[in-house]
Amino acid sequence: MSQTTTLTVLEQALWTVAQLSGPLLAAALIVGVVISLLQAVTQVNEMTLSYVPKIIAIALVLIIAGPWMLQTLIAYTAHLFSSLPSLVQ
Repeated sequence: MSQTTTLTVLEQALWTVAQLSGPLLAAALIVGVVISLLQAVTQVNEMTLSYVPKIIAIALVLIIAGPWMLQTLIAYTAHLFSSLPSLVQ
């Protein structure tokens, strides 16, 4: 396996990971900023207040985007397994 092939496979893997984790991280970021603004406005400095809304937001994103995420992961895995014989040469 050449260095170019290895780097291509690694690039595809990292891109797939970025695509799959992006919606979850964006939801957690948006909810975290909103909760932080609310805490700053109301001067409620409770550290555990942000965990429950973040967990709920991430669960909603997983419910909504879960099928797409699973389909993307299955497609990447199938592509990787189908191209495996040509990668080993």
